[in-house]
Amino acid sequence: MTTQTVNDTALPGAAAEEAGGLRDKLRLLMRGDSASHVGVTQVLVGLAAIWIVFSLLNPNFVSPTNLTNLALQIVAVATMSIGVVLVLLIGEIDLSVGSVSGLAATVMAALNVKQGMPAFVAIGLALLCGLVVGLIHGTIIATFGVPSFVVTLAGLIGWQGLQLLIFDYTGAMNLGDPKVLALTDTFFQPWAGLVATVVIALAMGLVTRRRRARRRELGLGNRSAAFDVVRLVAFAIVVAVLILVFGINRGIPLSVLIVVGLVVLMDFIARRTLFGRRIYAVGGDAQAAERVGTNVKRVTIQIFVLASFFAALGGVLSASRLMSVSQSAGGGEVLLDAIAGVVIGGTSLFGGRGSVWSALLGALVIGSISNGMDLLALRSPVKLMITGAVLVAAVIFDAVMRRRQSR
Repeated sequence: MTTQTVNDTALPGAAAEEAGGLRDKLRLLMRGDSASHVGVTQVLVGLAAIWIVFSLLNPNFVSPTNLTNLALQIVAVATMSIGVVLVLLIGEIDLSVGSVSGLAATVMAALNVKQGMPAFVAIGLALLCGLVVGLIHGTIIATFGVPSFVVTLAGLIGWQGLQLLIFDYTGAMNLGDPKVLALTDTFFQPWAGLVATVVIALAMGLVTRRRRARRRELGLGNRSAAFDVVRLVAFAIVVAVLILVFGINRGIPLSVLIVVGLVVLMDFIARRTLFGRRIYAVGGDAQAAERVGTNVKRVTIQIFVLASFFAALGGVLSASRLMSVSQSAGGGEVLLDAIAGVVIGGTSLFGGRGSVWSALLGALVIGSISNGMDLLALRSPVKLMITGAVLVAAVIFDAVMRRRQSR
């Protein structure tokens, strides 16, 4: 009788503990990990909602042709956003990425079209131009302590002026070199993507297995093995669907593979290397990072060099897709899309929190909204207001989540 009473008393407590554990897991799932600040889950849910709405309003939105076009449209912005993520992670801002992308595209076009330089030489010098610009920005910010907002705002104006000077008041420069156009006009057969998917999935599995073994050696807990298996399977399914969609249309775009490869590489560097730990340390607390031996000035310069490099590469990819470079290259909504996408993708404006994957996810969200509104034939003012509203909502959400986590 006593045993029965004890069991009856214990059951509600066990149920409550189990329910509490479930609530904690759901809360962690929706909050995302500490590095990302805003989990991938929220972004994917929002992206799914966007796609559902636009597909109901216009079924052509989810057609293979439009999805391929969407992927090509976001390539340049996603590339630039990689650099923006790195800058935001150290608690700085770069307002010059649009101008740097336009300058790099102009340099490439001028060298290739006007001077007759080979495509690879022209592209290489354009990327070198981006590196030099980033070195200038980073050196001024790190050496003289000038706020990055001011330095890059001056760069936004100054590099745009240099771009116009190179144009020398001529019209648009049309790109006809096949090697330049091949960057965004090359498509691979689906089997190549399937092979790449298998290789990546195996690599992810090996890394996961090694991480779990390492945590066991250190006496740390591991997540459920089923969770890791489900994640790998979900990854494989999503990629297989994308490959199928691309295959129905023209094939797997080379430019998409380039961007995804860069995101994977920079995500590995940010999360698995000493340099990446220093980035998060500087963004979390620069003074504390300096006290433990981190050269904050050096990290700042390196990050701005990388940011301008990715901006220049984005400009080159944009020029390749458009097959021309005009005086307005890098202007318009480019800067807004690059920064807004990163924030929407989950990187904090306050530094120290975020993921390189937010560059790709944010660009996909912004690109989906823009593409869907184009299919609905909405006017440009309406598009700008909607994009601005989405950005404000993302910033408010970021601030609320940061305040909640600090309690």
